[in-house]
Amino acid sequence: MKSIKIKVLIAIMCVGTVTEAQQTADSLSLSGIISQVIANFPTIRKNIIEQAAADARVGAARTGYLPDISINSSFSNIGPVPEIEFPGLGKFQMYPKNSFSASADLHQTIYDFGKTSKNVDYALLNKELVTLSAEQIKQKLSLNVVNIYYAMVFLQEAVKIKDEQINTLEEHLRFVEKKKETGSATQYEVLTTKVRISNIENQKTDILSALKIQICQLNSMLGQPEKTTLVVKKELMAVHDFNPSDSLLGKAIDNRQEMKIAKEKTAVSELHYKVLNTQDYPGLSFFASGGTKNGYIPDLNKQKLNYAVGIGLKIPVFDAGRKKYSLKQAQTEIDGNKEDMELARRTVVNEVVENEANVQSALQKIQQSELQLEQAQQAYNLAETSFKAGVITNLELLDNATSLSETKLTVLKTKIDYSLSLLKFKIALGEKIY
Repeated sequence: MKSIKIKVLIAIMCVGTVTEAQQTADSLSLSGIISQVIANFPTIRKNIIEQAAADARVGAARTGYLPDISINSSFSNIGPVPEIEFPGLGKFQMYPKNSFSASADLHQTIYDFGKTSKNVDYALLNKELVTLSAEQIKQKLSLNVVNIYYAMVFLQEAVKIKDEQINTLEEHLRFVEKKKETGSATQYEVLTTKVRISNIENQKTDILSALKIQICQLNSMLGQPEKTTLVVKKELMAVHDFNPSDSLLGKAIDNRQEMKIAKEKTAVSELHYKVLNTQDYPGLSFFASGGTKNGYIPDLNKQKLNYAVGIGLKIPVFDAGRKKYSLKQAQTEIDGNKEDMELARRTVVNEVVENEANVQSALQKIQQSELQLEQAQQAYNLAETSFKAGVITNLELLDNATSLSETKLTVLKTKIDYSLSLLKFKIALGEKIY
């Protein structure tokens, strides 16, 4: 009867029940967690602010095409008032004692040899760089979520298996204690069973502690109180044959945000060089001013309407070497960004190769662990038959039951490793997982 109970407990470890499915109905899915993190994480919100700032910089650059209009007014009192004396005619004031003027002024650039257009292009490239950074941030956040998620999946399942082991051991302990009362078992068997229960409970304590840490980290990413209770669904990637392709590296280099950002930074620095190169270009502009002021002969105190229109040409002649040194600095920035692009390329290649190898290794481990599970299951079946025949002791049967449980945990870990490796491989190829 006791062996049948043990068998039932082991069978429960093999398959999920309808009750378990109902209990996990409200648990969190991987995609749901990623979506919530991306929607609320401070780094994402900061990037949105940076995008708004980039839009403002584009708008500021485009104002170079628009006129500059202002209204100016002034009042002044001078003394002594300049005068000129003509013999026989008396004295005449050259300027009024109180001067007042008001005018509306307009200044419009007519042609600046491409300086404004290059500034606009430079601002637009910087805006694109901010947008690419947002995609990279989302991918990194998704990877962090994936790591925490699968760690929690494993720890949650490990807790279940440890609970089942403890239940089996406690059932066995009651069985051994009854045998001891009849003289069919020794105190040593009772003590050994209690020690095993204690060891499993210690293992469970460590697992719960690790799970608590992962829950705290996930709550932090979700922006929730650190003690919020979380349960995640056991979502594993489907296991299928993996066929590596020579085109994967090219795909990764084309799709990875790191490569796009490195290329964009190089393009931005090259355009910055062109912008600096235009700083000593001539500028042709139109100006107009109209208003009222006094000081006109013959009545110096009378306000009169006035205007001035014209064009201006500004040709920089000497800038004390500022352009030369600015261009040198910009060229070093270009060279540095090109090195960053090569470094990013090498990093992408390494990550693709590494994660491809991890996926293949995880596949092999799944096959090996499933073979070990089959062997452990058969060993348990044989042990149960031997126990019924009185050939082995309860402890030997329990050893096989424990071995079967641990093998199932190993199979789960290999499948989790495969899921994690496959998602990391997709990230390495530049595929979005959010």
